[in-house]
Amino acid sequence: MGARGREQQHAEPPAAAETRGPRSSPRWRRYAGSYFFLLPNLLGFLAFTLLPVTAAFVLSFMEWGILDHPRWVGLHNFNQLLWFHREAGHAAANDPYFWKYLWNTVFLMFGIPLSIAGSLFSALLLNQRLRGTILFRTLFFLPSIASAVAVTLLWKWIFQEDYGLLNAWLRGVGVAHPPRWLVSTAWAKPAFIIMGLWMTVGGYNMILYLAGLQNIPGELYEAADIDGADWWRKLRYITWPMLSPTTFFIGTMSIIAGFQGGFVAAYMMTGGGPAGATTSIMLYIYQNAFQWFQMGYAAAIACVLFGLIFGFTLLNWRLSQRVVYY
Repeated sequence: MGARGREQQHAEPPAAAETRGPRSSPRWRRYAGSYFFLLPNLLGFLAFTLLPVTAAFVLSFMEWGILDHPRWVGLHNFNQLLWFHREAGHAAANDPYFWKYLWNTVFLMFGIPLSIAGSLFSALLLNQRLRGTILFRTLFFLPSIASAVAVTLLWKWIFQEDYGLLNAWLRGVGVAHPPRWLVSTAWAKPAFIIMGLWMTVGGYNMILYLAGLQNIPGELYEAADIDGADWWRKLRYITWPMLSPTTFFIGTMSIIAGFQGGFVAAYMMTGGGPAGATTSIMLYIYQNAFQWFQMGYAAAIACVLFGLIFGFTLLNWRLSQRVVYY
């Protein structure tokens, strides 16, 4: 074999020669620009999400009054929060207020099905091609973007028992003794539900349903018209199944928001009263942390709340596999 053949034998393949250069640099160099753009979001996640959540989890096993040094107590906070003891021959909760306020939170979430139904009904009305529809969509959406503090102060005046707008209207239609909304243990939570419906029916859920309605193929309704289906059958067999992914998303997010809700309204309107009837879990966390300076106990409640939200989200996800159509 000549010298020229030996040179060809030891020459690099063209593909290997082309890979040299910038592409042969380490992976981190190739994606350095991408990492740089992701860095602000990553730092924000670490500073405002991951580190606080981790700190709250560790703090839940401690007793800390802010002004003194944290003291490790193990599962004492969770035992005090979730466990029971025998009292006069009956089981009694170590912290009865937690269970009462958990029930308050769940009771306020009874308004979620009404809110979803109202949002769907509003979307069906505003999905019509009529003059002024855009104006009505804007008006329906305004309460959801208004300041929560301003809205609660407005509804505090509306629910006022003596000169409030709602009771004045009830007296005008013949109700001699209208409810004492915010000072009655029986009517305070329904008042919160009414206010929540006013804020959420025409809000983001309605916008999501509008988007879902506009993505339903018109051929389905045309085929239903040919078969002679009325509006109810169209709603039941076309609209509702096609909107099931949207309903699943709205339901999941509403449950999460429901467990985390009730703080602003209770804090601004009733202070958690009367007799704790409107105190939610979020307000109870605030009271333990910043009024009674029991940071460890407040962190334990937050961890339990996280577990509840996570569990209900998983359950909702499992159930959705039977009723959601993609």
